[in-house]
Amino acid sequence: MNFEYNETQSMIAQSIKDFAEKNIRPNIMEWDEAQIFPVDLFKKLGEMGYMGVLVPEEYGGSGLGYHEYITVVEEISKVDPSIGLSVAAHNSLCTNHILTFGNEEQKKKWLPKLATAEYIGAWGLTEHNTGSDAGGMNTTAVKDGDEWIVNGAKNFITHAISGDIAVVIVRTGEKGDSKGMTAFVFEKGMKGFTSGKKENKLGMRASETAELVFDGCRVPDANRLGEVGQGFVQAMKILDGGRISIGALSLGIAKGAYEAALKYSKERHQFGQPISSFQGISFKLADMATEIEASELLLHKAAFLKQQHKPVTTLGAMAKMYASEACVKIANEAVQIHGGYGYTKDFPVEKFYRDSKLCTIGEGTTEIQKLVISRNLLK
Repeated sequence: MNFEYNETQSMIAQSIKDFAEKNIRPNIMEWDEAQIFPVDLFKKLGEMGYMGVLVPEEYGGSGLGYHEYITVVEEISKVDPSIGLSVAAHNSLCTNHILTFGNEEQKKKWLPKLATAEYIGAWGLTEHNTGSDAGGMNTTAVKDGDEWIVNGAKNFITHAISGDIAVVIVRTGEKGDSKGMTAFVFEKGMKGFTSGKKENKLGMRASETAELVFDGCRVPDANRLGEVGQGFVQAMKILDGGRISIGALSLGIAKGAYEAALKYSKERHQFGQPISSFQGISFKLADMATEIEASELLLHKAAFLKQQHKPVTTLGAMAKMYASEACVKIANEAVQIHGGYGYTKDFPVEKFYRDSKLCTIGEGTTEIQKLVISRNLLK
């Protein structure tokens, strides 16, 4: 087993580092405090190929694999996790759903624009009263000739306002029936398709989160992804990849917080010596580094299985669960190492701390991951 970055990964890592230092780091707090979603930044990332990492070259993408994809999300998230979150959502949810389940005509129509970030993508499953209970969704689609009439709303949707297209799973059958849901692509400008309330969030504030609202929206049957009734099955497969995305996001946050804490511990002196020389601090750093290594190994093993088209549900859930819990713990310890300064916005760890909590919630809570893992272990 080779644990070193290959040449492509090394080039990507350096490219993203340089890009982030120039284009992201100077704007972090402005975007965070004003909840600015920097659309132009994502256009630049699209020009570099990072908004279509997994999309084959024939559809305008970079044609890379999951190890490279993890590198992209991780390196961006080490600087600003909210930008990493949006890159992940665009790539692994909306774009990947069309790539995985779209027909040839649909792929040619939408993937080139998504891969270059000419289009920003959104993906909708969650509703106000359903959360992880997707089978209880209330957004419905009724067939009317060559169109479907859609009514309802989705919430906590990344890019709901700024997104140009959205892949949305709606109910086309009976509530509670796993074969009663279907996926459609909705394009901005469709009558009856609008965005609603923008969430005022604790963290990840530069990653736009809002409602999608459907009021008698007519969507052509040609925009249906796959067969009628297959939407839930599709969503579960997409979430397998989504867990890897959140794991990569978590890893980036953990590394960013750890590196900031390590640097500070060497610079901050107390009692005539750097605080890193005190056992209480050095042991914290040792634990943080160990948990980062464990997270990275789990994540890349899940990526290997995904790349080989092997079942990844269990290991993906393990990687997501462990990495997300670890990043919250590491961000907390990073604040602790900084002491009072860690509670101020003059140092980056307070933002890593705020951003980290989403990782234990997005793509299913820790409890949901344990349910997924245990069900598969007990089969």
